[in-house]
Amino acid sequence: MSRFLAISRPLAAATRVQVARSALASRTAVQIRCYSEHHEESFEDFTARFVKFFDNVDDLFELQRGLNNAFGYDLVPSASVIEAALKAARRVNDYPTAVRILEGLKAKANNDALYRQYLEELAPLKAQLGVDTKEELGL
Repeated sequence: MSRFLAISRPLAAATRVQVARSALASRTAVQIRCYSEHHEESFEDFTARFVKFFDNVDDLFELQRGLNNAFGYDLVPSASVIEAALKAARRVNDYPTAVRILEGLKAKANNDALYRQYLEELAPLKAQLGVDTKEELGL
């Protein structure tokens, strides 16, 4: 009988520890789920955030990172965001990135009429900066 108690006590203690660990793990999982709330950003907030970002860009890496983030959303950035990005490309003196911005705009617009509207709105800036589209370059 004493042999049985000698074996069962450590097993019971180990079981209590295991139950306590699983209870702690389940509480941790619940706490993690509480932090999964996301703030819905409006289109105006999105536009203001990226215009401010591109206005403060001072190197090519930051510009490309910002473009990747801006074009990664499921929306077409506003003309003011594209304008700020083109100005940033000029500021860091990178013509190929400026052409790629317009190419990315065409891909995101996914509609020739919408793309032409953007180009019409950006025409004065394109002329001022000397930026051409891929099609205008014959590529």
